[in-house]
Amino acid sequence: MSGRHTVLARIDAALRDVPDAEAPHDRPGPQPAYRTGHAEGDLADLFADRVGDYRATVIRTTGSGARSAVAGALRARGATRVVVPEGFPRSLLPDDDGTTRLVDTPGLSLEDLDGADAVLTTAAVAIAVTGTVVLDGGPGQGRRALTLLPDYHLCVVREEQIADDVPEALRRLDPRAPLTFVSGPSATSDIELDRVEGVHGPRTLDVIVIATPPPARGAAPTPTPTSTPTSTPTPEPS
Repeated sequence: MSGRHTVLARIDAALRDVPDAEAPHDRPGPQPAYRTGHAEGDLADLFADRVGDYRATVIRTTGSGARSAVAGALRARGATRVVVPEGFPRSLLPDDDGTTRLVDTPGLSLEDLDGADAVLTTAAVAIAVTGTVVLDGGPGQGRRALTLLPDYHLCVVREEQIADDVPEALRRLDPRAPLTFVSGPSATSDIELDRVEGVHGPRTLDVIVIATPPPARGAAPTPTPTSTPTSTPTPEPS
């Protein structure tokens, strides 16, 4: 008998007298406290470090400098045809800078998306420990195809959206939404470990992190959001 079968047999024997309808939390007594986060130090700093590990670029800015940061990132990548999903904050859109903004209303064709230089989105939440941004199809993010076909993805994240670890991020998300977890640009490796980028999505990812302004003197700190987002987007096929 293999080690796997030995372990499974012992688990089966230990659970043999447990009723099928009984759940772990039905048992009386204290429940174990599981650690749900592993982040240490400043979450924005950790997030920036982990995103950089994926060969993505992080641009740190303030609220007043966010529009210029967006314009600078697009200009640096030579992006002139940019997909802007419905609901993207107008305050973050650059002034007339010569770019063509493609709006997904009605839905852009696959050819239009493939021909775009970039897609500009917000995010639902970010995860510090894993360097991940999560999209849920909400305002400023659009349907999943918008962030899969253009070769360059520029994502805007606010510091207060950064969760320390996956469990905290999941508590902020609606499980019924079409969730997409993005950890760096799309990449894969073959059996020879040759890395190829851009196969399953954007070849290039930049993340702009907007700092949370310090609270006004005497004001109470803003609590970290933990509830489910108010918007519940309907899943759409890509």
